[in-house]
Amino acid sequence: MVRTIRPHQWIKNVFVLAPVVFAKSFFDARLLTTAAAAFSVFCLLAGTVYTMNDLADLEADRVHPVKRYRPIASGRVPVSWAKTLVVVLTLTSLGGALVLSPWFFLVALAYFLNNVLYTLRLKHVAYLDVGSIALGFVLRVLGGGFATGIDVSRYLLLCTALLALFLGFGKRRHELTTAQARAGKQRVALESYTQKGLDVALGITAALTLGTYLVYTLDPETLAFFGVATLWPTTGFGVLGVLRFLHIVRNRPRAESPTQEMVSDGPMVATALAWVACILWLVYHLRPS
Repeated sequence: MVRTIRPHQWIKNVFVLAPVVFAKSFFDARLLTTAAAAFSVFCLLAGTVYTMNDLADLEADRVHPVKRYRPIASGRVPVSWAKTLVVVLTLTSLGGALVLSPWFFLVALAYFLNNVLYTLRLKHVAYLDVGSIALGFVLRVLGGGFATGIDVSRYLLLCTALLALFLGFGKRRHELTTAQARAGKQRVALESYTQKGLDVALGITAALTLGTYLVYTLDPETLAFFGVATLWPTTGFGVLGVLRFLHIVRNRPRAESPTQEMVSDGPMVATALAWVACILWLVYHLRPS
């Protein structure tokens, strides 16, 4: 049951904490506690979504070389148990969201409904499926903002959307390559994708993501708010991360998902941690005692 809700995927919900970090409030105990509560709500919602998807994709997962070992597809978690789990997690997560804030509840509800729509229809439509996933990441950031009362930067929303599109197209590119003749059986939308089209989409979203972030680091308002002279060199970590992700997409055919693989990939994790450390050092003016 625990594996069904995929706790290892909850790292995606760190986007909920982004408004606190970029508002220079990461060391504010009250706001950080509220953000952590919002993070927990989205983790429970994510568990709901993963369980719903596994129920909807039951037959497709059973012919997938890796996904057939998932708890529901393999039969280790009965379908009736999985349905009960969906109800319990949905009520618990949305109830917790309402306690935090009415606006946060609306965002959490929108996230849930977006994923229901994705499960029932959008995941079968090429490009719209990735767009729905990207919307989920944007809603995470908005949720973090509403929960803590922090105004979310337009740059943060745009970078989040573009990065999510990039990662989503990378996942579809990986699936299309590994599925080959079984593509339609594993995911209906894969029949409408082509490797060339996905390569173009990856190139465009990568360039736009890095370009938007670079413009953000050069914006005079950004520099004035953070009180730093330069922030643009941190774009280098983004370039390294993009290149490493593309390497994973093209060279890890046995992985279940490149987005999951990147979490355990040494160079990718090192790049992400280095970027976080650099941002904290610059934004919060951390210096050795």
